Amino acid sequence: MKNRLNIFRSASVTFMLALFISAVLSIGLISCKSSEKGSDRASINTSVNVVITEAEVSQAQQAWGEGIVKIGEVYKSGGDYKAAATEHINNFYNYQEGTVLFKPTLVSQKQFRLDFQGALSYFIAGDSSYPEDHGFAIKPWSSVRWENVETKIVGGVALAMGNYYFTPVAGGDEVKVEYSFAYVKDREGKLKIILHDSHIPYSPADKH
Repeated sequence: MKNRLNIFRSASVTFMLALFISAVLSIGLISCKSSEKGSDRASINTSVNVVITEAEVSQAQQAWGEGIVKIGEVYKSGGDYKAAATEHINNFYNYQEGTVLFKPTLVSQKQFRLDFQGALSYFIAGDSSYPEDHGFAIKPWSSVRWENVETKIVGGVALAMGNYYFTPVAGGDEVKVEYSFAYVKDREGKLKIILHDSHIPYSPADKH
């Protein structure tokens, strides 16, 4: 009888141990799956080991301006300006690896945009979801001039603030716009925008 009781106890302990190990493995599997989903949702690299220089930021800004001018040139020549704008966004914005915080200049209804569609509409218009867009990049512009007030490198993120000036192809004065941009490096080491925030400067009324 005593031997039977010992065998029963041993079997019970073995069974409980098996249940415990099974539960731990299940929790670990769920955790791994959750981590994978989280990394798919936002896998932007902001590691302090990533090195970004002010020179790289300046180069990216210059290239961005040239890209805006190119979209307008393609539009004026009757080319595929949608393809040009799509290429521009893919080159300079990090939608491939996560959400981009995009607040374009001349909007008042859907000011804050988190997807590729919203950015594309702002640059070339024609999207019924954004009826106030008139196609900023197809105005068109002949040049874009940057005036950085400050660039700060914080870990793997570069932050730049200042004014940029757009010169219309048709002539006339530059259009002054205020901006704040944030950049990270993607998996291939290319500097990409994760925040684009721009505004027309405040113009005080004579009376309030």
